[in-house]
Amino acid sequence: MKPEEKLLAEVRTGLFIDGDWRPAKDGATFDVEDPSTGKVLTSVANATSADGAAALDAAAAAQESWAATSPRERAELLRCAFEAVTARAEDFALLMTMEMGKPLAEARGEVAYGAEFLRWFSEEAPRISGRFATAPDGKSRLIVLKRPVGPCLFITPWNFPLAMATRKIAPAIAAGCTMVLKPAALTPLTAALFTQVLSDAGLPAGVLNVVPTTEAGAVTGPLIKDSRLRKLSFTGSTPVGRKLLADSAHQVLRTSMELGGNAPFLVFGDADLDAAVDGAMLAKLRNMGEACTAANRFIVHSSVAKEFSSKLVERMERLRPARGTEPDSDLGPLIDAASRDKVHDLVMDAVGRGAEVRTGGAPIDGPGYFYPPTVITGVNEDARILSEEVFGPVAPIITFDTEDQAVALANNTEYGLVSYAFTRDLRRGMRLMERLDSGMFGLNSGIVSNPAAPFGGVKQSGLGREGGLEGIEEFLETRYAGISDPFAG
Repeated sequence: MKPEEKLLAEVRTGLFIDGDWRPAKDGATFDVEDPSTGKVLTSVANATSADGAAALDAAAAAQESWAATSPRERAELLRCAFEAVTARAEDFALLMTMEMGKPLAEARGEVAYGAEFLRWFSEEAPRISGRFATAPDGKSRLIVLKRPVGPCLFITPWNFPLAMATRKIAPAIAAGCTMVLKPAALTPLTAALFTQVLSDAGLPAGVLNVVPTTEAGAVTGPLIKDSRLRKLSFTGSTPVGRKLLADSAHQVLRTSMELGGNAPFLVFGDADLDAAVDGAMLAKLRNMGEACTAANRFIVHSSVAKEFSSKLVERMERLRPARGTEPDSDLGPLIDAASRDKVHDLVMDAVGRGAEVRTGGAPIDGPGYFYPPTVITGVNEDARILSEEVFGPVAPIITFDTEDQAVALANNTEYGLVSYAFTRDLRRGMRLMERLDSGMFGLNSGIVSNPAAPFGGVKQSGLGREGGLEGIEEFLETRYAGISDPFAG
């Protein structure tokens, strides 16, 4: 049996509810495709609203006992899961490559990144603490304590199927919350393998429940309206996030929203252009550009725009798009035909408004959903590609002459997840850190994501933070107890 076939045979394809793998209530399934070929990998259980209700039943029933476990017990479980994921890194990488398309080298990087959330929050669990104080008037004592929020609903995207799960599940486990996970229908297999790892590590029944489905609204909608659910964490598009926020208002749910991005990538005239191109390749092409943190708009000083563009084109043209399992694959496919069509529509819209395609610019013939690395210059400011999230390997370049102009162009978006800037001027870098409207900023760096740092955006890129010291706070409630003066007569 080939390694891919062997791995697929091992991955559970049912729903995971109350510690058991089971079929959907009505027995329905849906297919999972390999985006590099368009062929079906396997079929998984397609959860119904009744299955979603059963998952929340299990999470609610397990909440009290799980919250009562010691921080050390939760920490040790997460550490065990970290070691198990690390030991099975090749299995996770191969599975992600098959169902999502990214090259194996990138998939291995995601395994390391995703596993680190397990280790990070295993270390944060024992550090959950409150405080004790004497009231200013001396007449009482104040105790502030932290308690788990309660049952959570997680809705994760397809582009980072392991990391988006661990980034939510790890702090919830550390805080003592139970969960219902609705993984993306395009990539449910990685979530299933991770769920099995957690179960094998000793996670009690009901703490994590997993309900893949193609009917997301039918399954998650009733859960959001259920008073037992206390938190919703969603990663995905801004339009869907807005709707979920509105729905969450009825139960006044705690929410974390990691939504769309339109990241600017600024290159100033004094930048190290080779370093800027290196950073651009990382910020643009990681995950084939299918990342909310991907550089979407390249805003380059007019004095270096020609040289930067030429260097970027040269680097892009070296890349080989191919199935991620091939040894010389530099770029995998986009996730599906609709995504590839949208990327091409954005390129054609820009060309129709006067832009020039320097390299790429047309879908690749053959099986799978491949789009070549693309650079376009002379992009008009009213081109859709500058205002819509591309989610593909396309770099549109526009120019500026002054720092104020660069900042205005960068901030001219409803989004504010991340921004990047390359300059040798530290004072300018410090100014940009405060002037650019984004929750994260990369200075002379094309990657900012780090489990030890708070990930999240401003404006319509969302609210709340994942990772870092701040990440566990999203799963904790602050409670206060006032105690009468123990010295009073």
